Amino acid sequence: MNHLPWHDGPRLEPARRAARGMICTVDHLASAIGLGVLADGGTAADAAVAASAALAVTTQHMCGMGGDLWALVHAASGPPDTLNSSGRAGSGSDPAKLRAEGFESMPLRGDLRSVPVPGCVDGWVALHERHGRLPLERLLGPAIELAEQGFPPTTLLEAAIDRVVDVDGADDYRRYRSEGGLITRPGLGRSLRAIAREGRSGWYEGEFGQRLLDMGDGLYQPADLARPAADWVEPISAPVWGHTFWTVPANSQGYLTALSAALVAGMDGLPTDTADPAWAHVLIEASKQAAHDRASVLHEGADLSPLFTPEALADRRRRIDPDRASTVPPPVAGGGTIYLCAVDGDGMGVSLMQSNAAGFGAHIAVPDVGVFLHNRGIGFSLEPGHPAELGPRRRPPSTLCPALVTKPDNGLRMVLGTMGGDGQPQVVLQLLARILQAGEPVDHALSAPRFTLTVPDAVGFDTWAKADEITVAVERGSPWEAGLTARGHAVSPRPWGQGLFGHAHLVDIDGPRLLGVAEPRALASAAIGR
Repeated sequence: MNHLPWHDGPRLEPARRAARGMICTVDHLASAIGLGVLADGGTAADAAVAASAALAVTTQHMCGMGGDLWALVHAASGPPDTLNSSGRAGSGSDPAKLRAEGFESMPLRGDLRSVPVPGCVDGWVALHERHGRLPLERLLGPAIELAEQGFPPTTLLEAAIDRVVDVDGADDYRRYRSEGGLITRPGLGRSLRAIAREGRSGWYEGEFGQRLLDMGDGLYQPADLARPAADWVEPISAPVWGHTFWTVPANSQGYLTALSAALVAGMDGLPTDTADPAWAHVLIEASKQAAHDRASVLHEGADLSPLFTPEALADRRRRIDPDRASTVPPPVAGGGTIYLCAVDGDGMGVSLMQSNAAGFGAHIAVPDVGVFLHNRGIGFSLEPGHPAELGPRRRPPSTLCPALVTKPDNGLRMVLGTMGGDGQPQVVLQLLARILQAGEPVDHALSAPRFTLTVPDAVGFDTWAKADEITVAVERGSPWEAGLTARGHAVSPRPWGQGLFGHAHLVDIDGPRLLGVAEPRALASAAIGR
């Protein structure tokens, strides 16, 4: 299959309504599994872990056990519990060696040095230990069944398989290409069984861990795998349109959403008509002002609080011209990601992202296990002395930025997020402005046309690399093209539904009702409630 059935215009995905639980994912099989966990008395965290595990089996072109995980959990009236389960570079990482080989940036594919130790499984275990109720065996059981008994590929996976069918270790997909029928992933099923029995040790100290050590040949040490990747950290927040927006801290780019939303929410005169090109223009300019110094700001352990002082916000806000596109020089920065969300009958909300970074990640599969390794290490810099320079046991800057919104009484209002590499903050900003500022229904907001900032031949992580080549990609059928062009933006119309516009989901708490909307652009997504 050489094409995808993108539409020429938006397709409205009606909001699903429920009272006792809701889950939204990119694959209806995973959504159904999460709903089953909720029906069995599991928490929203249980449902999220079960759905995430299922997606690790069925959606390897976007996420998997060879990647990372971030999550926010709203379980009480205070700040959400915030989980950073992103992996660290191996102990043998050496930026000087890469530079000596002629690399000016981290290799995108085919090189283990761009593969930090994956943190996804540690994230599952941490979520389950703190917020789970059902046994881990129950949560992973449906994913094991999918892996061992098989599943039909989605349209998106079917289209993606040819990218990796010749990669060593991609036996599952070669078998499917030659035999048809269902995709089975026995190595993954075996690993999931080990995790269900033994927890993290069944993965990091088992077959996967040993294979990774062998493949790395000194790049990774046993201590790298023994140290859990999952850390509970302090979230970032910002007041926006009478609510509080929450997201994850550095090493994530989540601060860009909070910063751009705070810039827009503090401006006078933003149109409430989202069809007005002036509305899109202001959001685009706020996105630029939030991100223009990302390369120097974003790194592991960065203190981002100075960006949110009233003086700093006012300074960036003054640079937004309501009539003209700016020429702010963007930084050099630096997909395959899923976002899911779940809310249970007790009001717990989970906002979770799981990622390979770019598509099938590094295009390196672990033999026999059958899992593809992520390439999140492409977020590292190779510039000597750079705050995000590659180094042993360091975390790279990450694009993953799940989010949630609370009401003035600190109750949960919404869990939301999207995939989309560098474009994630821009998509979430548009959803926030449509729903909280313009008052649009959630289903209309999710299906409406979007913009993202991009560059020619982008891979999703290099939006800010070339200041003079940045364009505003807009979905064909949007009402903004002429008005943005007149304001000096370089506009690039694209078919509705391309991956750069994200796969967003959200659950909105509307009194006693839960309103869930899954991304129509993802084709196989589903919001399911009870």
